[in-house]
Amino acid sequence: MNIKSQKDFFSGLMFMAVGVAFAWGASTYNVGTGARMGPGYFPLMLGVLLAILGAAIVFESMVVETEDGEKIGKWAWKPLFFIISANLVFGLMLGGLPNLGIPAMGLIAGIYALTFIASLAGEEFNLKAVVILATVLAIMSYLAFIVLLKLQFPVWPTFITG
Repeated sequence: MNIKSQKDFFSGLMFMAVGVAFAWGASTYNVGTGARMGPGYFPLMLGVLLAILGAAIVFESMVVETEDGEKIGKWAWKPLFFIISANLVFGLMLGGLPNLGIPAMGLIAGIYALTFIASLAGEEFNLKAVVILATVLAIMSYLAFIVLLKLQFPVWPTFITG
């Protein structure tokens, strides 16, 4: 069979690989049953569904005719770099690196850093929009994770809270 949509074919393969990895990783936990779910139940089901979705996308990419074959273009290195960097900086700011003497900067500073770095991935940068987005994300994250879910991780930098 010929591949009629390269984009769909490779994205389906990616979904299948991630789904199989999740299902395999979940198999090391107690899965339980539908009535008494264990910690591995949700990741296992999510992995299986993702793999099935990927298989359906791969099948469709080989059956459904597309206009130009939907070739895969060049890698977008700039967005890839900034999005990955934003996530790494967020993790670093949220937890810090005590071994290297880098203190935890907390959730709020981490979200602002994440938003500002990720916004550099686009073609244009609008400072006002980025500040508004970062503020809304920080407020909503604080309400969701700290107030409602009562998760215990630093909200503010350690040099402020002590």
